[in-house]
Amino acid sequence: MDSGRLGPVRRLVNTLAPAEIGNLLESLPPGKREIVWGLVDPEDDGEVLVHVGDDVRESLLADMDPDEIIAAVEDLDIDDLADLVEDLPDTVIDEVLKSMDRENRERLEQVLSYPEDSAGRLMNPDVVTVRADVNVDVVLRYLRLRGELPDHTDHLFVVSRRHQYLGRVSLASLVTHEDTTPINRLIDDEQPAIDVGESDQEVARQFSDHDWISAPVVDDNNILIGRITIDDVVDIIRGQAEHQALGAAGLDEDEDLFSPVWRAMRRRLMWLSVNLCTAFLASSVVGHFEGTIDKLVALAVLMPIVAGLGGNAGTQVLALMVRGLALGQVGSSNARTLLWKEVRVALLNGVVLGSVLGLIVLAWFHSPGLSAVIAIALTCNLLFAALAGVLVPLGLKRFGFDPALASGIFLTAVTDSMGFFTFLGLATMVLLH
Repeated sequence: MDSGRLGPVRRLVNTLAPAEIGNLLESLPPGKREIVWGLVDPEDDGEVLVHVGDDVRESLLADMDPDEIIAAVEDLDIDDLADLVEDLPDTVIDEVLKSMDRENRERLEQVLSYPEDSAGRLMNPDVVTVRADVNVDVVLRYLRLRGELPDHTDHLFVVSRRHQYLGRVSLASLVTHEDTTPINRLIDDEQPAIDVGESDQEVARQFSDHDWISAPVVDDNNILIGRITIDDVVDIIRGQAEHQALGAAGLDEDEDLFSPVWRAMRRRLMWLSVNLCTAFLASSVVGHFEGTIDKLVALAVLMPIVAGLGGNAGTQVLALMVRGLALGQVGSSNARTLLWKEVRVALLNGVVLGSVLGLIVLAWFHSPGLSAVIAIALTCNLLFAALAGVLVPLGLKRFGFDPALASGIFLTAVTDSMGFFTFLGLATMVLLH
């Protein structure tokens, strides 16, 4: 690109899969991103738009005229189009709907009628169904007549006359059994269907637990209305991982790496402002012991150790809790047991680290009293960190907040404030009286 020879760049870009092109675009600054986007094969434009974050998608769409957008999205699967359509300009949405046949338009409207993070929004209504009262030969002739199958089709779904889900038949069974074999002898009815209102996190958990490639989606009357495939579930799992990693720092997983400075500043300012408030809380605790610190300067040197170790210990517990909540492994039934376990771990770590730290302080300042104070304070702060690491995300979850996004602020406030309070408070009682 720097040499100005765009022909080789075009060839290289178009050897990539759409998801790889999306990743490439997200890694480029705006100027080069615009150039590369113009070199992408128009047939891949729609798939690439599906695989980039919201901010990057917005910038790419801004560089396209309405006709280009319509051409890019018209061949997308219904589930992918549902993810994309709400980011399109209103005039383009109208044209996209007009360009679709009646059946696909009704399918899209059906998918869009479900909540964003539900199985109904993930599903693709394009499913291949068979009846239980036919034999293998009839099904194979039907598939040949159809000519093609939707991507990731590993099973055909068996339905009743009222289109209620009965089970599934694997393609492997169809090609390895005699033509005269009745379908009802090949039905696998052990795979449960996914309810259309199920959350996307629960869908991902079920796919992970059962190693599914695809799964049927049914409504409240057990009517088969679509299917979810593994490619969509991989996107969910990746999104959850990014959300947990970036949410802990107050960032949005869809934020453009090269977003404009003012936009990035505004998004981060709120989070930093909250952290500023918690920092003042910790500083106010220190301020109450200003006289103690004036008399024992060593306390100013040592107190960051207590707060820092408490924060790190709390972060470890918090990471386990947020992961457990996301996977559905932590709830009211086991919270007390988990809390008791973390308290014991903190107590043991506090005794070990407190003893080591106490010996170091004794050798450094030659003060047995200061050595004992910092050992006890560290143990206490590790206990507070364990309590906060368990109870803060549970409390946020209970009140409807996202534990991955907000827990870190409260954890830092607890470990800093309680670390300073226990250390300086014990020092005041033991060393100055």
